[in-house]
Amino acid sequence: MADLAEKVLLAIADAGSVNSLELSQKWKENHQSVVGAVKSLQSLGNIVTVEQQQAKRLELTDEGLTVLKNGSHEAVVYNAIPEDGLLQSELMSKVPNAKVGFSKAMSSGWIRVDKAAQGGPRVFKKVESVDDTVHHCIEKLSQMKFDEVTEAQKTEFKKRKLIAEVKEISFNLTKGETFTTTISKAVVDLTPEMISSGSWKTATFKPYNFNAMGTPAATGHLHPLLKVREQYRQIFLEMGFTEMPTNNYIESSFWNFDALFQPQQHPARDAHDTFFISEPKTASAFPMDYLERVKEVHTHGGYGSQGYKYDWKLEEAEKNILRTHTTAVSTRMLYKLAQEEEFRPVKYFSIDRVFRNENLDATHLAEFQQIEGVVADRGLTLGDLMGTINAFFKKLGITKLRFKPAYNPYTEPSMEIFSYHEGLKKWVEIGNSGVFRPEMLLPMGLPNDVTVIAWGLSLERPTMIKYGIDNIRDLVGPKVNLKMVYDNPICRLDK
Repeated sequence: MADLAEKVLLAIADAGSVNSLELSQKWKENHQSVVGAVKSLQSLGNIVTVEQQQAKRLELTDEGLTVLKNGSHEAVVYNAIPEDGLLQSELMSKVPNAKVGFSKAMSSGWIRVDKAAQGGPRVFKKVESVDDTVHHCIEKLSQMKFDEVTEAQKTEFKKRKLIAEVKEISFNLTKGETFTTTISKAVVDLTPEMISSGSWKTATFKPYNFNAMGTPAATGHLHPLLKVREQYRQIFLEMGFTEMPTNNYIESSFWNFDALFQPQQHPARDAHDTFFISEPKTASAFPMDYLERVKEVHTHGGYGSQGYKYDWKLEEAEKNILRTHTTAVSTRMLYKLAQEEEFRPVKYFSIDRVFRNENLDATHLAEFQQIEGVVADRGLTLGDLMGTINAFFKKLGITKLRFKPAYNPYTEPSMEIFSYHEGLKKWVEIGNSGVFRPEMLLPMGLPNDVTVIAWGLSLERPTMIKYGIDNIRDLVGPKVNLKMVYDNPICRLDK
């Protein structure tokens, strides 16, 4: 770069004024290299005066370069036709750019078509030879002989996208106030040796550029899950839902299971399915009147139910676990709603992490994000639940839905939700839903005519469907390719 900068200075000293683009062409140097040398000279002070100049020039496009190499499209079509002609269908399928070339060759009168020929329309040469004017003009333009091509031809070539007009920035250089042909590099650092010897007094220091941008700091990238999560959150808010607080991963078995009318002998409460906490092992400070009603409905029934007829134990309800679903949060919110003086309809949602002791496979992890929607109002039916779910998933861009009857201890009726996964080529379960049972709601103190519908789904599976990922371990966990995280676009659901 220093040698090139000195060449620039010598050129200015010789001619008085030079242009960076002309120098690059004369020296057969890359123009950006010459510009870099000019910028380095500017950093040394007022050695040179630089004036930016903008001009337009014509440049061959990729298609124009093809014409330069092979001839015009019409000439290629003409040359591909043998003396006894060629089926039009064969010509159009075998010759590159045949559609354009055929049209231009026909309008130029170079070829003709016999539509009555045996086997279908057949193309024949109409003249013995052709003059490929387009190719000749493109050659001249490639050699910068712009004056030898008419304006009408240039306009035609632009329409055919053989050439394009590009802006070209260059710099006019003249002598500055402190012009010299010898470059003395400015000192960047003040060293102890310079101070002790006194050489700093005569040294030329490079000035600080206080307007220069610093090195961009390394930044994080949003994971696809977070991108989809934000889209889900916006959809819930658009539908008038209020977000529930979900900041407690550790939950007591009471709120996670018992309050949901899930029996203490249920398999989901085994260590095979649930992660239990060793410290602190138990929870306390439950609302005791509510706890007694929950105990009663489990043990002896009530509210029209016969219950489970077993000996309900407080020590089981006190056990701390990593919550297995965000429905535990919904339970707390519904209990809080029941304590208000007058019932009011509500729509709640939450999106947060839950934990289950699952066997890992392409669609299951031991922890995942659960999305939950809850609606409490008077007179709701299963039809309201299905309609709300369809409206919700339609906003996600997922329209291929199926419902399958299922069993949940705390909902009746219950339905599993399936969506078709284009990558896996099969129906994948993406959620669960149902109408909360009276045995769950009435002990809370909610009015008899209030119905609560709810549905839940994982965040990971819809994200896999949206981004075309067929193995959940490629989305979450130690095997994730960070390049995938960096490069994936912002999620745009087809709402």
